[in-house]
Amino acid sequence: MDLLSKRVVPESAHEAKRRARAFADETVRPAAAEHDASGEYPAAVVTAAQDERLAGQYVPETYGGEGWTLADRLAVVEELFRADGGIGLAVQLVDFGAKVVTMYGTESQQDRLLPPVAAGDEITGLAATEPRGGSDLARMGTTARRDGDEYVLDGEKYWTSNGVVADWIVVYARTGEADGHDSYSLFVVPTDDPGYEAEPITGKMGLRASQQARVELDGVRVPVDNRLGEPGSGFYNLAQFFNYGRIAVAGHGIGLAAAAIEEAWAYVHDRELYDASVADNQTVQHRLVEMREQFEAARALTWTACERVAAGDDPAFWASLAKARATRTAETVAREAAQLHGGEGLRMETRANRVFRDAKYPSVYEGPNAVQRDIAYGHWPEE
Repeated sequence: MDLLSKRVVPESAHEAKRRARAFADETVRPAAAEHDASGEYPAAVVTAAQDERLAGQYVPETYGGEGWTLADRLAVVEELFRADGGIGLAVQLVDFGAKVVTMYGTESQQDRLLPPVAAGDEITGLAATEPRGGSDLARMGTTARRDGDEYVLDGEKYWTSNGVVADWIVVYARTGEADGHDSYSLFVVPTDDPGYEAEPITGKMGLRASQQARVELDGVRVPVDNRLGEPGSGFYNLAQFFNYGRIAVAGHGIGLAAAAIEEAWAYVHDRELYDASVADNQTVQHRLVEMREQFEAARALTWTACERVAAGDDPAFWASLAKARATRTAETVAREAAQLHGGEGLRMETRANRVFRDAKYPSVYEGPNAVQRDIAYGHWPEE
């Protein structure tokens, strides 16, 4: 059963998909249970992905990357998340900040920052969310004050991707006098700068192998050249960046849903109850079919949205639709898979349980699904 068929994938992304599947099967999946149990960052797996040029490659070929398209990215994350959500996220986030630089950095900034990421020598991250701000990017409290040829950053960031392991992160901070869409800018902040402190968030329910952190910025000084884009452009640039990111997050949901269906199918066909296969029960069969229905609909929408976003065709609308539908499908399908496992679905050691826990997260990050519906309504296409 190949739920992640390449039929809906553009031919240009088939090679990236093939390589990702081989790496996921040979390297990611065997390490999944161990890292879920320990919650440790999968440094060795991430390094292997860098060596295989499956991490850090959302960088243009000019700077040593593979120059992945959005379709390449989606094809890869589907495969990685099918193998394991936590490790898959850790691998994907290697170039999280680098993609922002690719989109909004000057040529000199790209020359300086991107080649080490593509070469596998550096890891990046992104800091947007705050304890006070939640999902509202127009109400964040971290500030960046201009002081001569430098900016001084102060504030606290939460759920920062790679906040501890990254070499540098992109920080979203207020440069204007008041909250508002025109008051924010983006900055590249090296994590070894004085005043930068980070600690990993522990005790997570799912995606335990990936790293998120609480970051404190206490008088961190960065040169003006570390600002990405014009002052006050941060909100708009980050919103556009998230259109691409939400397609990847939809891929997270698709990969997790595929894993859940695989586990449910195998379990009910292997297990006997009262001298008959559990799969002989009509109710079980109907539940499996409904899971497949939801999965196929979500995947079709995701790949349609990928094409629309890449073409600049109402990207906010399509990205939000795909992200909300695919991640909601992952939650629903994973819950069904865990229930079909009966008592075994309650054991954290099982893959079904791990997928069930992981599937809760994508519906929250890069904007919870309620926010996605607000965005989709606000960007409803006229035609």
